[in-house]
Amino acid sequence: MNQDAGIAAPTVVLVHGAFADGASWAGVIAALQTAGVKVQAPANPLRGLATDALYLASLVTQIPGKVLLVGHSYGGAVISSAAVHAANVVGLVYVAAFIQDEGETLQSLAEQATDSLLGPALRPVQYATGDAGATGTELSVDPAAFPSVFAADLPAEQAAVLAASQRPAAAPAFGEPSGPVGWKTLPSWAVVSPNDLAIGPAGERFMAERAGAEIVEVDGSHLLMLSQPRAVADVILSAVAAVA
Repeated sequence: MNQDAGIAAPTVVLVHGAFADGASWAGVIAALQTAGVKVQAPANPLRGLATDALYLASLVTQIPGKVLLVGHSYGGAVISSAAVHAANVVGLVYVAAFIQDEGETLQSLAEQATDSLLGPALRPVQYATGDAGATGTELSVDPAAFPSVFAADLPAEQAAVLAASQRPAAAPAFGEPSGPVGWKTLPSWAVVSPNDLAIGPAGERFMAERAGAEIVEVDGSHLLMLSQPRAVADVILSAVAAVA
């Protein structure tokens, strides 16, 4: 990327999904930084769609200049909602992601997916909320199922580490109806995979087409940004050039 383009280029903010963390973007971050793109990969709280979206929006509005939001999996739902609350967002990139419409829940979208293996692999765990002994429910992926559902194209050793280090997501994040979504007014791109067994390829493509996203197909597991970082980075760089 030349210097003039770099001045006008947006900061790329990478948002991880459930059962992952910011480190899942490591390969993509390296590729973007090599191209001279400013990039951040903040922690996604994974506590609830509205809460997570407002948290992200508060971070984004403190970044000078334009911002291109990139979301993986549940992170796609978060960027769709956050974009409405951050006026400096100029585009959205979805990577093997949920792209919900206003009023939809991720649970309802997941239930429509006949080619997803995620539902049976989820395991509930109770956690203390700190409110007079009250507890909440959060979900994680059965470590035994994690490699096949999430990371089928990663080395077995790496998939096992990811399964052991996954970050659970609060159950309400999947059952909470969405507010307004940014893809209705912003340009969007979507990386979809014919072999994503978490969201399911049919649902992934349906959501991307409904959003009017520019679709790029990349063959890989749900963790495309780990298994195919160069291909994912190339889509992001195309979006950066388009909105700069």
